[in-house]
Amino acid sequence: MPNHAELGINLSFAVKRWPEPDVWAEIVRERLDLSTVQFTFDLLDPWWPEDLRLDLASQARRACENWGIAIHSAFVGLAAYTYNGLLHPDTATRAAALEWWRRAAGTAAALGAVAVGGPLGGMSVTDAANPGHRDSHYGRMLEAVRAIVDITTAEGLETVLIEPTPLRREIPSTIDEASHLLIDLGETTSGKIRFVVDVGHAGYRPLYGADASAESWVQSLGQWIGLIHLQNHDYVSDAHWGWPDPRGQFDVARFARSLTEQKLEHVPVILEVFYPFELDDAAVHANLISTVEHCRAEFGHGAGAAVTSRHSSTAGGVNGPQS
Repeated sequence: MPNHAELGINLSFAVKRWPEPDVWAEIVRERLDLSTVQFTFDLLDPWWPEDLRLDLASQARRACENWGIAIHSAFVGLAAYTYNGLLHPDTATRAAALEWWRRAAGTAAALGAVAVGGPLGGMSVTDAANPGHRDSHYGRMLEAVRAIVDITTAEGLETVLIEPTPLRREIPSTIDEASHLLIDLGETTSGKIRFVVDVGHAGYRPLYGADASAESWVQSLGQWIGLIHLQNHDYVSDAHWGWPDPRGQFDVARFARSLTEQKLEHVPVILEVFYPFELDDAAVHANLISTVEHCRAEFGHGAGAAVTSRHSSTAGGVNGPQS
């Protein structure tokens, strides 16, 4: 088995089905035999009242400690991603998006995570078509990211994870944009930034062309990659399917080899699979098991470094990836 970081899973599978921390923790540890998760803010909205938010974060953290699970990071979910975020055309709404990141960072710290992240936002069609508006948005976004880095540092988090998306109106959406973002942020800020390469985003051929692949992002961004989102897809949709799926074409083994070639075996590999809310719960459970088993052949038990929660000694012995 390749010497890769241990496989983990984003808790997106639990949304609306298994919101109780002890329930999803049991599924992760006992049914899937995994010990690393990425928390999704679809389970805990950073806009909820502070007392409720911190209480729910404490419940999740305690469940993970009881089940021997490490929470690597907390990530933007589907709900928050539907908004324009830091690239909204309205000034007050952009300020609210920055406040969302402030609350998200505090929640991530309360969960015991080492990182917080997600896509940064998307421009309107009108703004994206106007070069002047696009440049202005980009400059303001740089300042917002610098502020987010300061916020996360104050909360004791190690990393801000930025996820490129295959949408021209979002930044970054290409390898070049990601590279230039680091340069424009400057050395002080960029040192806290790492990118999330989602294999479905990176291989989206309607935007990037017939040769698009996650491997090209791995080769280009190298040590600036802080986490991998693993999903099954068909190269023409951001599908987030599991395995098996007759529509899926993603080759996990080939991708694992590319990480080895680029000496990125330490990078956390997190399954991110979504299911229709109306799909039978038993079918979801069965596909989760088969998905983990399919990917465990390349990203498996005990191969990576240990994740140690910064806030709890009880998590210190849990094996898992670390950025």
